[in-house]
Amino acid sequence: MRALVVYCHPVEGSLCSAIRDAAVKGLSAAGHDVSMIDLAADDFDPVMPVDEWRTYMDRKIVTTPEIVRYIEKVQESEILVFVYPTWWSGLPAQLKGWLERVLVVGVAFRFTKKDRVRPGLTQMRRIHVISTYGSPKLYVRLVNDNGRRILTRALRLCGTKRTRTSHQGLYALDTSTPESRQQFLRDVEKKMTTL
Repeated sequence: MRALVVYCHPVEGSLCSAIRDAAVKGLSAAGHDVSMIDLAADDFDPVMPVDEWRTYMDRKIVTTPEIVRYIEKVQESEILVFVYPTWWSGLPAQLKGWLERVLVVGVAFRFTKKDRVRPGLTQMRRIHVISTYGSPKLYVRLVNDNGRRILTRALRLCGTKRTRTSHQGLYALDTSTPESRQQFLRDVEKKMTTL
């Protein structure tokens, strides 16, 4: 299957970049055709310009080359894997902005003639979310893990009833050990071979 890894962290060499590499390695080992988006390396601007907003409000697809490139990758992917750190109980700004600018009407969803919303990513079979958290798991659950919910619930509705979601989180990162971080990387790579 065609897999797309959407990666968002500003520092190459971070634990998140090691997680990204483990995910790509596992997906490749499973025989998937893997491509990747690195939002920080792309210097992606999360702010939707006025002209894009107007296009969105007119229910048309944005045609700027920067956005079209991302749209094409999403539309051809059957597996979406997101790798990011959870900050302030949510997605990093670049990733949230990417969702808002790329997964728009005509891409992630469409409207019927009676203005009913219908899925647009019907080729999507799996969504897998991998995130790091500075807080312990109980705290993350108490604040609802908003990033995970956006990706495994809201985005899932853009697929079909067969679209499955899964999640891996490294909690309490601030007190984790080198051994626990290495084990998490192994777990990520192994999980990718089962998608």
